[in-house]
Amino acid sequence: MITGLTILIAINCVLLMLVVLIQNPKGGGVDSTFGGQGATQMFGAARSTDFIEKLTWGLAILLFVLCIITALIVTNAGSGSGNVIPSGFE
Repeated sequence: MITGLTILIAINCVLLMLVVLIQNPKGGGVDSTFGGQGATQMFGAARSTDFIEKLTWGLAILLFVLCIITALIVTNAGSGSGNVIPSGFE
């Protein structure tokens, strides 16, 4: 379970990095280098920017939620693992 969540977090991080690199900052962006003009022609300039921004926020929120869930699962799994001090070593 933890391995699956870790893989999902890694995939989410890679997608988030790609989406951030595609965004068009004030001075022009990497999006035109990697074919962002095709997205502009397909969606229109305003709609593609809006879509990329929503995708960025969605991936960031998903990353936050996955990290919280993973931390809760790891904490719960560690609390019942039998970390008992033997009676002679107190």
